[in-house]
Amino acid sequence: MAAISRADAIWKGDLPTGSGRVKVASGALDEFPVSWASRAESQQGKTSPEELIAAAHAACYSMAFSNGLSKAGHKVEELNTSAAVTFVPGTGITTVELSVRGRVTGIDDAEFQKLAGEAKDGCPVSKALHGNVELELEARLES
Repeated sequence: MAAISRADAIWKGDLPTGSGRVKVASGALDEFPVSWASRAESQQGKTSPEELIAAAHAACYSMAFSNGLSKAGHKVEELNTSAAVTFVPGTGITTVELSVRGRVTGIDDAEFQKLAGEAKDGCPVSKALHGNVELELEARLES
């Protein structure tokens, strides 16, 4: 059975001076404001589609990496993942940089790096972005 996630947006005005609101259907997040300035200049308390993609990618990657580590027999204590999405006005999204720090029992760095790369390529958000933007990964095993 497929899971369907939903969000709604309302936009008023033109692109440079208008603004909008985004709401996720689950109710897990409060409604939040979006604007062109938050996308192309500075966020100043508003979000952007790219920030939402970054949040989705960080969560998706963490889940995929945790699953891969567990299936390989390693105990995941904690994964701390950041995603940075680069948006260039006039061009679009160019790069997503994933950075993960992990505390994992019973693994060496080579295996950690291998599984980190597999998760980068295998998480559903990465797959959706693959071929459209450059995906980069920096993974660090911590003790």
